[in-house]
Amino acid sequence: MNGGTIMKKLILIATLALIGVLFIAAVPASTSLENPMKTRIKNGIASLLPDKNYQKEFNVKPGGTLTIDLRTGGGISIEGWNKDVVSVEVTVKGRDAEDIVVEFDQSGNDVEITSYYDGDDRNHNSSAKTVVKVPNNYNLSFSTMGGGVKIYSVNGKMEGKTMGGGLDLKNLKGNVNLSTMGGEITVKDSEVNGKVHTMGGNVLVENVTGDLNAKTMGGKVKQVNVKSSSGSTGNEVNISTMGGPIEVDRALNGAKVKTMGGEITVNYAEKFIDAETMGGDIEIKSVDGWIRAKTMGGDIEAKMVGDPNKGERNVTLTSMGGDITLTVPSGLSMDIEVEIAFTKKYDGDVKIESDFKLDEEVSKEWIKKKGSARKFLTGKASVGGGKHKIKINTINGNVYLKKG
Repeated sequence: MNGGTIMKKLILIATLALIGVLFIAAVPASTSLENPMKTRIKNGIASLLPDKNYQKEFNVKPGGTLTIDLRTGGGISIEGWNKDVVSVEVTVKGRDAEDIVVEFDQSGNDVEITSYYDGDDRNHNSSAKTVVKVPNNYNLSFSTMGGGVKIYSVNGKMEGKTMGGGLDLKNLKGNVNLSTMGGEITVKDSEVNGKVHTMGGNVLVENVTGDLNAKTMGGKVKQVNVKSSSGSTGNEVNISTMGGPIEVDRALNGAKVKTMGGEITVNYAEKFIDAETMGGDIEIKSVDGWIRAKTMGGDIEAKMVGDPNKGERNVTLTSMGGDITLTVPSGLSMDIEVEIAFTKKYDGDVKIESDFKLDEEVSKEWIKKKGSARKFLTGKASVGGGKHKIKINTINGNVYLKKG
Protein backbone atom coordinates (compact mmCIF):
# COMPACT_ATOMS: atom_id res chain seq x y z
CA MET A 1 0.00 0.00 0.00
CA ASN A 2 1.57 3.39 -1.03
CA GLY A 3 1.72 6.49 1.10
CA GLY A 4 -0.98 8.31 -0.91
CA THR A 5 -3.55 5.56 -0.28
CA ILE A 6 -2.81 5.55 3.45
CA MET A 7 -3.19 9.31 3.59
CA LYS A 8 -6.60 9.17 1.85
CA LYS A 9 -7.88 6.58 4.34
CA LEU A 10 -6.69 8.64 7.31
CA ILE A 11 -8.43 11.72 5.92
CA LEU A 12 -11.68 9.69 5.45
CA ILE A 13 -11.56 8.35 9.03
CA ALA A 14 -10.94 11.81 10.45
CA THR A 15 -13.83 13.24 8.43
CA LEU A 16 -16.26 10.57 9.68
CA ALA A 17 -15.16 11.15 13.27
CA LEU A 18 -15.72 14.90 12.91
CA ILE A 19 -19.21 14.32 11.53
CA GLY A 20 -20.00 12.08 14.51
CA VAL A 21 -18.84 14.74 16.98
CA LEU A 22 -20.92 17.42 15.25
CA PHE A 23 -23.97 15.09 15.24
CA ILE A 24 -23.69 14.39 18.97
CA ALA A 25 -23.24 18.08 19.72
CA ALA A 26 -26.42 18.83 17.77
CA VAL A 27 -28.56 16.58 20.02
CA PRO A 28 -30.35 18.66 22.71
CA ALA A 29 -29.03 18.27 26.25
CA SER A 30 -32.51 17.18 27.41
CA THR A 31 -32.25 13.90 25.52
CA SER A 32 -32.17 10.98 28.02
CA LEU A 33 -33.85 7.69 28.85
CA GLU A 34 -36.48 9.72 30.67
CA ASN A 35 -37.06 11.91 27.59
CA PRO A 36 -36.27 9.60 24.67
CA MET A 37 -35.70 10.93 21.17
CA LYS A 38 -36.48 8.86 18.08
CA THR A 39 -34.53 8.92 14.85
CA ARG A 40 -36.80 8.86 11.80
CA ILE A 41 -35.93 8.67 8.10
CA LYS A 42 -38.47 10.40 5.86
CA ASN A 43 -37.87 11.50 2.29
CA GLY A 44 -34.19 10.71 2.80
CA ILE A 45 -33.85 13.16 5.71
CA ALA A 46 -32.91 12.05 9.23
CA SER A 47 -34.64 13.81 12.11
CA LEU A 48 -34.96 13.37 15.86
CA LEU A 49 -38.53 13.23 17.19
CA PRO A 50 -39.58 13.09 20.86
CA ASP A 51 -42.40 10.90 22.17
CA LYS A 52 -45.78 12.63 22.10
CA ASN A 53 -47.67 12.89 25.39
CA TYR A 54 -51.32 13.67 25.99
CA GLN A 55 -52.82 14.33 29.42
CA LYS A 56 -56.48 14.97 30.14
CA GLU A 57 -58.85 14.87 33.10
CA PHE A 58 -62.63 14.52 33.03
CA ASN A 59 -65.06 15.12 35.88
CA VAL A 60 -67.51 12.24 36.01
CA LYS A 61 -69.75 10.35 38.39
CA PRO A 62 -69.43 6.65 39.31
CA GLY A 63 -71.26 4.24 37.02
CA GLY A 64 -70.09 5.71 33.74
CA THR A 65 -68.18 3.87 31.02
CA LEU A 66 -64.63 4.25 29.77
CA THR A 67 -64.20 3.17 26.14
CA ILE A 68 -60.71 2.73 24.68
CA ASP A 69 -60.15 1.95 21.00
CA LEU A 70 -56.44 1.76 20.10
CA ARG A 71 -56.41 1.08 16.35
CA THR A 72 -52.68 1.81 16.45
CA GLY A 73 -52.07 -0.85 19.09
CA GLY A 74 -50.49 -0.26 22.46
CA GLY A 75 -50.65 -1.29 26.09
CA ILE A 76 -53.45 -0.27 28.45
CA SER A 77 -53.26 0.25 32.21
CA ILE A 78 -56.46 1.03 34.14
CA GLU A 79 -56.67 1.50 37.89
CA GLY A 80 -59.54 2.54 40.11
CA TRP A 81 -59.24 5.35 42.66
CA ASN A 82 -61.52 7.20 45.08
CA LYS A 83 -61.97 10.32 42.94
CA ASP A 84 -64.85 11.20 40.62
CA VAL A 85 -62.33 11.90 37.91
CA VAL A 86 -61.08 10.02 34.85
CA SER A 87 -57.40 10.84 34.46
CA VAL A 88 -55.77 9.89 31.16
CA GLU A 89 -52.17 9.90 29.99
CA VAL A 90 -51.35 8.65 26.50
CA THR A 91 -47.74 8.28 25.34
CA VAL A 92 -47.23 7.89 21.60
CA LYS A 93 -43.90 6.49 20.46
CA GLY A 94 -42.29 4.78 17.52
CA ARG A 95 -41.00 5.57 14.04
CA ASP A 96 -44.34 6.89 12.83
CA ALA A 97 -45.44 8.56 16.06
CA GLU A 98 -46.21 11.85 14.33
CA ASP A 99 -48.79 10.04 12.18
CA ILE A 100 -50.82 8.93 15.20
CA VAL A 101 -53.92 10.90 16.10
CA VAL A 102 -55.30 10.62 19.65
CA GLU A 103 -58.81 11.86 20.32
CA PHE A 104 -60.79 12.28 23.55
CA ASP A 105 -64.51 12.63 23.94
CA GLN A 106 -66.84 13.00 26.93
CA SER A 107 -70.57 12.45 26.94
CA GLY A 108 -72.09 12.85 30.37
CA ASN A 109 -70.27 10.42 32.65
CA ASP A 110 -68.80 8.43 29.74
CA VAL A 111 -65.30 8.97 28.37
CA GLU A 112 -63.91 7.69 25.07
CA ILE A 113 -60.26 7.47 23.97
CA THR A 114 -59.36 6.68 20.36
CA SER A 115 -56.06 6.40 18.52
CA TYR A 116 -55.61 5.96 14.76
CA TYR A 117 -53.18 6.71 11.93
CA ASP A 118 -53.67 9.82 9.87
CA GLY A 119 -52.81 9.18 6.24
CA ASP A 120 -52.33 6.14 4.03
CA ASP A 121 -52.79 2.52 5.00
CA ARG A 122 -49.11 1.55 4.74
CA ASN A 123 -47.42 -0.48 7.45
CA HIS A 124 -46.72 1.65 10.51
CA ASN A 125 -44.27 1.22 13.34
CA SER A 126 -45.52 3.00 16.44
CA SER A 127 -47.97 2.59 19.30
CA ALA A 128 -49.89 4.47 21.96
CA LYS A 129 -49.56 3.44 25.60
CA THR A 130 -52.57 4.47 27.64
CA VAL A 131 -52.59 4.88 31.43
CA VAL A 132 -55.95 5.70 33.01
CA LYS A 133 -57.38 6.17 36.49
CA VAL A 134 -61.13 5.86 36.90
CA PRO A 135 -63.58 6.00 39.81
CA ASN A 136 -63.63 2.68 41.67
CA ASN A 137 -67.19 2.06 40.44
CA TYR A 138 -66.89 2.35 36.68
CA ASN A 139 -67.49 0.27 33.55
CA LEU A 140 -64.81 -0.55 30.99
CA SER A 141 -64.74 -1.41 27.30
CA PHE A 142 -61.49 -1.67 25.39
CA SER A 143 -59.94 -2.85 22.13
CA THR A 144 -56.30 -2.70 21.11
CA MET A 145 -54.52 -4.07 18.06
CA GLY A 146 -51.69 -5.36 20.24
CA GLY A 147 -50.49 -4.76 23.78
CA GLY A 148 -50.80 -5.98 27.34
CA VAL A 149 -53.75 -4.89 29.47
CA LYS A 150 -53.70 -4.31 33.24
CA ILE A 151 -56.86 -3.63 35.24
CA TYR A 152 -56.69 -3.13 39.02
CA SER A 153 -59.25 -2.14 41.67
CA VAL A 154 -62.31 -1.56 39.47
CA ASN A 155 -65.93 -2.47 40.26
CA GLY A 156 -68.20 -2.71 37.24
CA LYS A 157 -68.81 -4.37 33.89
CA MET A 158 -65.56 -5.01 32.03
CA GLU A 159 -65.28 -6.26 28.47
CA GLY A 160 -62.57 -6.07 25.85
CA LYS A 161 -59.91 -7.74 23.76
CA THR A 162 -56.31 -7.34 22.72
CA MET A 163 -54.83 -8.86 19.58
CA GLY A 164 -51.60 -9.77 21.35
CA GLY A 165 -50.64 -9.32 24.98
CA GLY A 166 -51.29 -10.53 28.49
CA LEU A 167 -54.24 -9.73 30.76
CA ASP A 168 -53.29 -8.81 34.33
CA LEU A 169 -56.45 -8.54 36.48
CA LYS A 170 -56.46 -7.86 40.21
CA ASN A 171 -58.85 -6.63 42.91
CA LEU A 172 -61.81 -6.54 40.54
CA LYS A 173 -65.50 -6.84 41.30
CA GLY A 174 -68.28 -7.29 38.76
CA ASN A 175 -68.77 -9.03 35.42
CA VAL A 176 -65.95 -9.69 32.94
CA ASN A 177 -65.74 -10.78 29.31
CA LEU A 178 -62.07 -10.40 28.37
CA SER A 179 -59.88 -12.06 25.76
CA THR A 180 -56.44 -11.99 24.17
CA MET A 181 -55.25 -13.57 20.95
CA GLY A 182 -51.91 -14.50 22.44
CA GLY A 183 -50.84 -13.91 26.01
CA GLU A 184 -51.07 -15.11 29.59
CA ILE A 185 -54.04 -14.30 31.82
CA THR A 186 -53.84 -13.75 35.57
CA VAL A 187 -56.92 -13.13 37.72
CA LYS A 188 -56.24 -12.58 41.43
CA ASP A 189 -58.02 -11.42 44.59
CA SER A 190 -61.31 -10.65 42.82
CA GLU A 191 -65.08 -11.17 42.97
CA VAL A 192 -66.10 -11.66 39.35
CA ASN A 193 -68.47 -13.58 37.13
CA GLY A 194 -68.04 -14.18 33.40
CA LYS A 195 -65.20 -15.47 31.26
CA VAL A 196 -61.58 -14.94 30.28
CA HIS A 197 -60.09 -16.45 27.12
CA THR A 198 -56.66 -16.64 25.50
CA MET A 199 -55.70 -18.25 22.21
CA GLY A 200 -52.20 -19.12 23.38
CA GLY A 201 -50.99 -18.73 26.94
CA ASN A 202 -51.29 -19.91 30.52
CA VAL A 203 -54.19 -18.95 32.78
CA LEU A 204 -53.96 -18.48 36.55
CA VAL A 205 -57.09 -17.87 38.62
CA GLU A 206 -56.27 -17.36 42.29
CA ASN A 207 -58.28 -16.21 45.32
CA VAL A 208 -61.39 -15.54 43.25
CA THR A 209 -65.03 -15.61 44.31
CA GLY A 210 -67.54 -15.97 41.51
CA ASP A 211 -68.47 -18.04 38.49
CA LEU A 212 -65.57 -17.55 36.10
CA ASN A 213 -65.06 -19.58 32.92
CA ALA A 214 -61.34 -19.73 32.07
CA LYS A 215 -60.27 -21.02 28.65
CA THR A 216 -57.03 -21.27 26.70
CA MET A 217 -56.32 -22.78 23.30
CA GLY A 218 -52.77 -23.73 24.18
CA GLY A 219 -51.48 -23.42 27.72
CA LYS A 220 -51.75 -24.47 31.33
CA VAL A 221 -54.77 -23.57 33.43
CA LYS A 222 -54.30 -23.35 37.20
CA GLN A 223 -57.05 -22.51 39.64
CA VAL A 224 -56.32 -21.84 43.33
CA ASN A 225 -58.89 -21.06 46.01
CA VAL A 226 -61.86 -20.30 43.78
CA LYS A 227 -65.41 -20.43 45.15
CA SER A 228 -68.88 -19.41 44.06
CA SER A 229 -70.46 -16.05 44.83
CA SER A 230 -71.61 -15.66 48.43
CA GLY A 231 -75.31 -16.21 48.92
CA SER A 232 -75.88 -17.92 45.57
CA THR A 233 -75.89 -21.49 44.40
CA GLY A 234 -73.09 -20.62 42.00
CA ASN A 235 -71.88 -22.41 38.93
CA GLU A 236 -69.20 -25.02 38.67
CA VAL A 237 -65.58 -24.33 37.86
CA ASN A 238 -65.41 -24.52 34.07
CA ILE A 239 -61.94 -24.80 32.54
CA SER A 240 -60.76 -25.94 29.12
CA THR A 241 -57.54 -25.86 27.13
CA MET A 242 -56.59 -27.19 23.73
CA GLY A 243 -53.16 -28.26 24.83
CA GLY A 244 -51.89 -28.08 28.39
CA PRO A 245 -52.36 -29.35 31.94
CA ILE A 246 -55.16 -28.29 34.27
CA GLU A 247 -54.77 -27.88 38.02
CA VAL A 248 -57.72 -27.14 40.30
CA ASP A 249 -57.18 -26.45 43.98
CA ARG A 250 -60.74 -26.16 45.33
CA ALA A 251 -64.07 -26.36 43.53
CA LEU A 252 -66.87 -25.97 46.07
CA ASN A 253 -69.63 -26.17 43.45
CA GLY A 254 -68.13 -28.85 41.29
CA ALA A 255 -65.76 -28.69 38.36
CA LYS A 256 -65.97 -29.40 34.65
CA VAL A 257 -62.48 -29.50 33.15
CA LYS A 258 -61.24 -30.57 29.73
CA THR A 259 -57.90 -30.55 27.93
CA MET A 260 -56.93 -31.89 24.53
CA GLY A 261 -53.50 -32.90 25.73
CA GLY A 262 -52.30 -32.72 29.31
CA GLU A 263 -52.68 -33.96 32.86
CA ILE A 264 -55.60 -33.02 35.10
CA THR A 265 -55.20 -32.59 38.86
CA VAL A 266 -58.03 -31.72 41.25
CA ASN A 267 -57.14 -31.32 44.92
CA TYR A 268 -60.65 -31.00 46.35
CA ALA A 269 -64.15 -30.68 44.97
CA GLU A 270 -67.71 -30.82 46.22
CA LYS A 271 -70.83 -31.96 44.34
CA PHE A 272 -69.04 -33.40 41.30
CA ILE A 273 -66.01 -33.72 39.04
CA ASP A 274 -66.34 -34.03 35.26
CA ALA A 275 -62.83 -34.37 33.81
CA GLU A 276 -61.62 -35.31 30.34
CA THR A 277 -58.23 -35.35 28.63
CA MET A 278 -57.16 -36.66 25.25
CA GLY A 279 -53.73 -37.63 26.49
CA GLY A 280 -52.66 -37.56 30.12
CA ASP A 281 -53.26 -38.79 33.65
CA ILE A 282 -56.20 -37.71 35.79
CA GLU A 283 -55.75 -37.36 39.55
CA ILE A 284 -58.74 -36.48 41.73
CA LYS A 285 -57.37 -36.31 45.24
CA SER A 286 -60.65 -35.71 47.04
CA VAL A 287 -64.26 -35.29 45.89
CA ASP A 288 -67.45 -35.20 47.94
CA GLY A 289 -69.88 -36.04 45.14
CA TRP A 290 -70.15 -37.85 41.83
CA ILE A 291 -67.29 -38.47 39.38
CA ARG A 292 -66.94 -38.78 35.64
CA ALA A 293 -63.38 -39.02 34.33
CA LYS A 294 -62.09 -40.06 30.92
CA THR A 295 -58.62 -40.21 29.37
CA MET A 296 -57.58 -41.46 25.96
CA GLY A 297 -54.14 -42.44 27.17
CA GLY A 298 -53.25 -42.35 30.85
CA ASP A 299 -53.98 -43.49 34.39
CA ILE A 300 -56.91 -42.38 36.55
CA GLU A 301 -56.78 -42.09 40.32
CA ALA A 302 -59.81 -40.84 42.24
CA LYS A 303 -60.84 -40.71 45.89
CA MET A 304 -64.39 -40.14 47.07
CA VAL A 305 -64.88 -38.65 50.56
CA GLY A 306 -67.72 -37.45 52.75
CA ASP A 307 -70.90 -39.01 54.05
CA PRO A 308 -71.69 -42.00 51.80
CA ASN A 309 -75.41 -41.62 52.55
CA LYS A 310 -75.68 -38.06 51.25
CA GLY A 311 -75.71 -36.69 47.73
CA GLU A 312 -75.19 -38.29 44.36
CA ARG A 313 -72.31 -40.80 44.29
CA ASN A 314 -72.34 -42.33 40.82
CA VAL A 315 -68.89 -42.94 39.29
CA THR A 316 -67.84 -43.47 35.67
CA LEU A 317 -64.12 -43.88 34.99
CA THR A 318 -62.79 -44.66 31.51
CA SER A 319 -59.25 -45.05 30.20
CA MET A 320 -58.26 -46.16 26.71
CA GLY A 321 -54.92 -47.38 27.97
CA GLY A 322 -53.99 -47.15 31.64
CA ASP A 323 -54.59 -48.24 35.25
CA ILE A 324 -57.60 -47.02 37.22
CA THR A 325 -57.69 -46.65 41.01
CA LEU A 326 -60.88 -45.71 42.88
CA THR A 327 -61.22 -45.26 46.63
CA VAL A 328 -64.74 -45.03 48.07
CA PRO A 329 -65.94 -44.28 51.62
CA SER A 330 -66.84 -47.21 53.82
CA GLY A 331 -70.56 -47.92 53.78
CA LEU A 332 -71.23 -46.66 50.25
CA SER A 333 -74.16 -48.43 48.58
CA MET A 334 -72.88 -49.55 45.16
CA ASP A 335 -73.71 -51.46 42.02
CA ILE A 336 -70.22 -52.23 40.67
CA GLU A 337 -69.35 -53.02 37.05
CA VAL A 338 -65.69 -53.34 36.04
CA GLU A 339 -64.55 -54.20 32.53
CA ILE A 340 -60.95 -54.56 31.36
CA ALA A 341 -60.31 -55.20 27.67
CA PHE A 342 -56.96 -56.72 26.75
CA THR A 343 -55.74 -57.18 23.20
CA LYS A 344 -53.77 -60.01 21.60
CA LYS A 345 -50.75 -57.76 21.27
CA TYR A 346 -50.75 -56.83 24.96
CA ASP A 347 -47.75 -58.33 26.75
CA GLY A 348 -48.82 -59.30 30.27
CA ASP A 349 -51.85 -60.07 32.39
CA VAL A 350 -54.54 -57.69 33.52
CA LYS A 351 -56.13 -57.85 36.94
CA ILE A 352 -58.78 -56.47 39.28
CA GLU A 353 -57.76 -55.89 42.89
CA SER A 354 -60.76 -55.06 45.07
CA ASP A 355 -61.52 -54.64 48.76
CA PHE A 356 -65.03 -55.77 47.85
CA LYS A 357 -65.86 -59.28 46.70
CA LEU A 358 -66.53 -59.29 42.97
CA ASP A 359 -67.80 -62.00 40.63
CA GLU A 360 -65.05 -62.09 37.99
CA GLU A 361 -65.24 -63.62 34.54
CA VAL A 362 -62.95 -63.77 31.49
CA SER A 363 -64.48 -64.04 28.02
CA LYS A 364 -63.48 -67.20 26.15
CA GLU A 365 -63.40 -65.93 22.59
CA TRP A 366 -61.37 -63.16 21.00
CA ILE A 367 -63.79 -60.51 19.88
CA LYS A 368 -63.15 -58.13 17.00
CA LYS A 369 -64.40 -54.89 18.47
CA LYS A 370 -63.29 -51.35 17.72
CA GLY A 371 -59.97 -52.33 16.21
CA SER A 372 -57.77 -55.23 17.29
CA ALA A 373 -59.19 -58.48 18.64
CA ARG A 374 -59.62 -58.53 22.40
CA LYS A 375 -60.94 -60.42 25.39
CA PHE A 376 -62.63 -59.01 28.47
CA LEU A 377 -62.11 -59.41 32.19
CA THR A 378 -65.24 -58.34 34.06
CA GLY A 379 -66.07 -57.95 37.73
CA LYS A 380 -69.52 -57.30 39.20
CA ALA A 381 -71.03 -56.89 42.66
CA SER A 382 -73.89 -55.29 44.57
CA VAL A 383 -72.80 -53.77 47.87
CA GLY A 384 -75.16 -52.37 50.52
CA GLY A 385 -78.22 -52.41 48.29
CA GLY A 386 -76.59 -51.19 45.06
CA LYS A 387 -77.88 -47.59 45.14
CA HIS A 388 -75.02 -45.87 43.29
CA LYS A 389 -73.64 -47.02 39.94
CA ILE A 390 -69.86 -47.57 39.88
CA LYS A 391 -68.68 -48.22 36.31
CA ILE A 392 -65.00 -48.65 35.43
CA ASN A 393 -63.60 -49.41 31.95
CA THR A 394 -60.02 -49.62 30.72
CA ILE A 395 -57.95 -51.26 27.99
CA ASN A 396 -54.72 -53.12 28.75
CA GLY A 397 -54.63 -51.82 32.30
CA ASN A 398 -55.41 -52.85 35.86
CA VAL A 399 -58.22 -51.77 38.15
CA TYR A 400 -57.85 -51.15 41.89
CA LEU A 401 -61.02 -50.67 43.96
CA LYS A 402 -60.33 -49.63 47.55
CA LYS A 403 -62.29 -48.91 50.70
CA GLY A 404 -61.43 -45.58 52.31
